[in-house]
Amino acid sequence: MVQQPHPDLGKIAVNCAAITVSDTRSIETDKSGKLVQQLLVEAGHLVGAYTIIKDEPTQIQAQLGSLSANIQAVIFNGGTGIAPRDTTYDAIETLLEKTLPGFGELFRYLSFAEIGSRAIASRAVAGVHQNKVIFCVPGSSNAVKLAMDKLILPELRHLVTQLRS
Repeated sequence: MVQQPHPDLGKIAVNCAAITVSDTRSIETDKSGKLVQQLLVEAGHLVGAYTIIKDEPTQIQAQLGSLSANIQAVIFNGGTGIAPRDTTYDAIETLLEKTLPGFGELFRYLSFAEIGSRAIASRAVAGVHQNKVIFCVPGSSNAVKLAMDKLILPELRHLVTQLRS
């Protein structure tokens, strides 16, 4: 286990939104969206919103804009590759007021250890938009688990606390 440089005080429950971006998934088939929610709850966080939206930039941006002010973090899964229908990165990256380049860099590094050079096709990104921490990860359940376990959950409370200070 990696020692934290300055541990956070207290165990706040972060109110999160889980958003699956897919042209084909439904509530019944959305394993990655269910996994995001399960891991958040198991870590003591709240899921204040969950939805599946089409991979359309206007829908992605509208969904982000429609979230209530009490949502503190948003986890998008899906649409981060380079296929023509992969538009999550394009829709979100332009809205980020601050980016967290280390998130994408570390995600690709960790992915490389699991899937090899195909990790270069991931456009995972994170940052801040309207006082919310935003994460965009690939839609595969393995990628979601990797991002959640290794990067998002270990830092979620800290990042939200930093936004409040």
